[in-house]
Amino acid sequence: MSNIPQKQIHKYLRHDKKFPHVWCPGCSNGIVLGATIRAIAELGYEKDEVAMVSGIGCSSRMPVYVDFNTLHSLHGRAIAYATGVKFFKPEMKVVVVTGDGDATAIGGNHFIHAARRNIDITVILINNNIYGMTGGQYSPTTPDGARATTAPYGNIDRTFDICKLAIGAGATFVARTSAYHAQESKLFISKALEHKGFSLVEIVSSCPVIFGRLNKKGSPADMLKDMKDNVITEKKYNELSEDEKADKIPRGIFVEEQVPEFTATYTDLVQSLQKPKDE
Repeated sequence: MSNIPQKQIHKYLRHDKKFPHVWCPGCSNGIVLGATIRAIAELGYEKDEVAMVSGIGCSSRMPVYVDFNTLHSLHGRAIAYATGVKFFKPEMKVVVVTGDGDATAIGGNHFIHAARRNIDITVILINNNIYGMTGGQYSPTTPDGARATTAPYGNIDRTFDICKLAIGAGATFVARTSAYHAQESKLFISKALEHKGFSLVEIVSSCPVIFGRLNKKGSPADMLKDMKDNVITEKKYNELSEDEKADKIPRGIFVEEQVPEFTATYTDLVQSLQKPKDE
């Protein structure tokens, strides 16, 4: 358990905002919020050292409640706005909180190119397999055959593996866990924040009110138990047969490497061009 005092965690929240939050009962977003502020508290960052950026969606409501520098932007554009923040304030810890639809559908282009450039931002991607806030449409991660309001007979699109997408695009820190594994979520977020370069932490989560009801997943507790049983360590996953892997999701840190970071390289280039020609 975390040894961070509750009062220290509370300092990162905006207490003049309406609590309880707007998220539905049983939603995983509150767990991710807790993991995020505990990670930041343990790292000892001051509130003004952190900028949290979001787009549109359930997860994107998170900046409303945290007392950092915050920016609530357009649908799918959070990473683009975060890139601007990082260029203007390169010393700042820039965090993007986003969802599977916001980041990999309308925001997919920004996602892959920020990873390719290795821009020093941390993307916390809450993957609940559906568009929760805007009506329950299927997303790029909705499982094959799962129901959504725009797939009433079951989804037939092939799904993204978000971590593989990030790795293929060149991200230098890529990790996945689940909301059930709250302490591991905090650990991975901490490592991502300290990493110099583009970092992704995908957190498999639950949407009991829409995805859960449409797909008869049971109660919020049932959905958490499903994460416990099926989001397994990469080691255990690799020991399974191909048939056994069908309903399992591997978790762990998949990539952690150091390569030149884009904004620092850009700054070096600008400074080199500003030198007198006789130097």
